[in-house]
Amino acid sequence: MASSIAPGSAPPSPDPLVPDPHTRRPGRSRHRRRLRFALVALASVALASALALSTRFSAEAQVQALSEWDGENCAVTIPGSWASSSLLPDPFTKIDGTRITTRDQWECRRSEIKELAERTVYGDKPQPDSVTGTVTSSRITVNVSDNGRSTSFSATVQLPSGTGPFPAVIVYGGFGADTQTILSSGAAVINYDPGAVGAEGTPRSNKQGAFYTLYGATSSTGVLMAQAWGVSRIIDVIEQSGGSILNNSTGVTGCSRYGKGAFVAGAFDQRIDLTMPIESGSGGVGAMRSIAQESGSQPLSSAYGEQPWLGDAFSAYTGNPAGLPVDTHEIVGMIAPRGLFIMDNPHVEWLGARSGAVAALGGAEVYKALGAGSNISYHSNVADGTHCAVRSEWRTPLQQSINAFLKGSGTPPGVITMHPNKSANLSQWRSWTTPTLGNGNPGSTTTPAETTTPPETTPPPTGSGCTARVEVASTWNGGWQGNVHVTAGGAAITGWRLTWTWAGSQRITSSWNAAVTSSGATVTADDVGWNGSIASGQTQNAWGFIASGTSTTPTVTCTVT
Repeated sequence: MASSIAPGSAPPSPDPLVPDPHTRRPGRSRHRRRLRFALVALASVALASALALSTRFSAEAQVQALSEWDGENCAVTIPGSWASSSLLPDPFTKIDGTRITTRDQWECRRSEIKELAERTVYGDKPQPDSVTGTVTSSRITVNVSDNGRSTSFSATVQLPSGTGPFPAVIVYGGFGADTQTILSSGAAVINYDPGAVGAEGTPRSNKQGAFYTLYGATSSTGVLMAQAWGVSRIIDVIEQSGGSILNNSTGVTGCSRYGKGAFVAGAFDQRIDLTMPIESGSGGVGAMRSIAQESGSQPLSSAYGEQPWLGDAFSAYTGNPAGLPVDTHEIVGMIAPRGLFIMDNPHVEWLGARSGAVAALGGAEVYKALGAGSNISYHSNVADGTHCAVRSEWRTPLQQSINAFLKGSGTPPGVITMHPNKSANLSQWRSWTTPTLGNGNPGSTTTPAETTTPPETTPPPTGSGCTARVEVASTWNGGWQGNVHVTAGGAAITGWRLTWTWAGSQRITSSWNAAVTSSGATVTADDVGWNGSIASGQTQNAWGFIASGTSTTPTVTCTVT
């Protein structure tokens, strides 16, 4: 069974090629970028909405990029080699080995990740010389020219009821998040045929579609990046249209093979306000180092060979993901601080949902460091195992995401909800810590990060030592997720140990970011080093767990170690 269990027949196996030979040059020239059309009225609405949001969310959902890639002026030098590691690379450490310390440094660090990902995983995403087209209430036409060649493609439009202009969600192949929920939430649906831009069922030596018409059938860029390029060209045309039908708030979604595509599109175009990949499997959200170790998941070699989805250069890493200088948790981080709602299916082993959770947890650390922790959600706790089904569990967070990131109202779901059979433990996959980044915006065009912290349910202790509490994050039939908050007393602490005793039959089935042991009803948890240090009077959401039984909040004893 392929990870692309979406519509379509199985294609012939592509011919393997040698790794991509091209190299990056520092400060290499790019074609001109196209600035977004900024409407004063929309900006005013966004600002008013941001000020009205709660301290939990603040203004992060109102992130607006000025161009497809705001970090285009960052000088990036790709090294000739890099260290191999079975652990996830540190998203906060630059190529030169130094760590970023402020939020405004993230833009150029993100550009480093982008260049490395293009070089080793996806292939290059070129900027064309000219993009023109039209937007009507039923159709978008796109005409692209570059280096003397021209191509065109189109997409259909469904408008919601009411008066526009409307935000829009680009749906890969008509096969993504629940279309009726998108429309009923007040967003238009753009039905995008990704195969018209990057076709499946073609060998790597003879790729087809609008992208390859411009850049050659033997281009080393994979189909996922080609299709993402097509999404960016649709956004170009929307921006040029004047905003009478569609405004500049845009989301993207897809399921299975189209989930892979939506993920790449959102990561490589900063104008996309909300990215919603669904059940994307190997070659999608799932951490590649984890995919290689997750029993039953589609092997990387299979994902590479099934279709020319990934760039040709990835052939060197199908059996050696530890040699990659990046992993998908950093691709998740590239989307930060914009909206991201990842949906996974834990019931189909081939889809590697545990590896999706690993990537989501790792990428969430970037969101947290940028002060936008509520802008990422991950949800795999679903009952129906049918691939790409419309699920009731996702309807509410989908509506919340559209309202927050495309309409500027309400708060995003901001939840990490893993199925107990496919939960992940980030501490097993990293040796790096998440820094507390200094003042500064994630990018020059983002709104200021929140300056207040959520109120505590109990005041911080005045003496030395620490306290802790369990928060019920989510529940389901037979299980629940708990988050554990640790508060330092009147002095900073560098380590903690927590203990409690369950009042009933609850038991921890999996955990992350803590060393946990259980003896009967008694639980003992120690920090894992990076999360042991807490400043005086401060509270840290230190770790989490999945438990069986009825949700409860036991009394926790905290000891400084």
